[in-house]
Amino acid sequence: MSTHSGTPAQARSDAGPQGSGPQESAPAQDGAPPQADAAPQADGTASQADASQMDASPQNDAPPQPEPGEDPQFYSKGPLRLRGSQVPTTTTDQRLLESRGPSNWVHEDPWRVMRIQAEFVEGFGSLAAVGPAVSIFGSARLGPQTQAYNDAREIARRLAENGNAIITGGGPGIMEAGKLGAMEAGGVSIGLGIELPFESGLNDYVELGVNFRYFFVRKTMFLKYSRGFVVMPGGFGTLDELFEAFTLVQTGKVTSFPVVLFGTAYWSGLVEWIRSTLLASGTISDTDLDLFILTDDIDEVVAHIGPGGSIPDAPVGGAGPEQ
Repeated sequence: MSTHSGTPAQARSDAGPQGSGPQESAPAQDGAPPQADAAPQADGTASQADASQMDASPQNDAPPQPEPGEDPQFYSKGPLRLRGSQVPTTTTDQRLLESRGPSNWVHEDPWRVMRIQAEFVEGFGSLAAVGPAVSIFGSARLGPQTQAYNDAREIARRLAENGNAIITGGGPGIMEAGKLGAMEAGGVSIGLGIELPFESGLNDYVELGVNFRYFFVRKTMFLKYSRGFVVMPGGFGTLDELFEAFTLVQTGKVTSFPVVLFGTAYWSGLVEWIRSTLLASGTISDTDLDLFILTDDIDEVVAHIGPGGSIPDAPVGGAGPEQ
């Protein structure tokens, strides 16, 4: 490419045919708009004004990423300070307002926290006014043809007559027996259900039912709104509730909380193992055996729990009521 070294006038003269002056724009063809005159710089670089306009163009809103080898700056995200690969490429508001974003966030832990909170609020709000209550636990597999079912029904009836609402898991078996006994005595029957793949939901005798997604929320409701546990023959779920109560009473997290194991033939093996293994090994104390009673006598159950509104005696060695 040749360059001009003459005067500006000579350069303008060279732009068109010799002696014809500045070249006019060609007429538009087929209705097309006329082409604007091009005025490139002689050396092919952008003008200083163009460079200023480019510098003033809007920048990307995404947080700047550090160049390789550059000491990165911290990026503030609420209480967090992030840098490197942890710096997000979008802002919190942008993710909130982005309607076409992914929906899998509803299954992630921050959203689960909100669901868990909602379950606690629902449980507390629903059960706050139930008054004195006793929880009865036992297997969902023991139906009306079993002695345990009929004993649970009678225990619930007697406890309800004594001024206690009856709380169970709300399902079939021993839980149904507890509800039926409460209804026969004109007492309040409360069912705290749990989302399980193999149970159909709350039984027909529940007057106040709350269904939960999370076991730990449901267990909190049993412990918070019960003044004692009656534990009938049952499986892993029953054992879970039983040892949860033992642990919380032993550690002083709950006080004045009687626990009754009903059915000596069923529970005596477990009680003997607690004595011969746990106590003998020194992993529990002598006073821990006073956290519960083992009986076949319904009258003893009713007496040990006491009437609704009374405060049961604290277990021997327990912390007692909080002052």
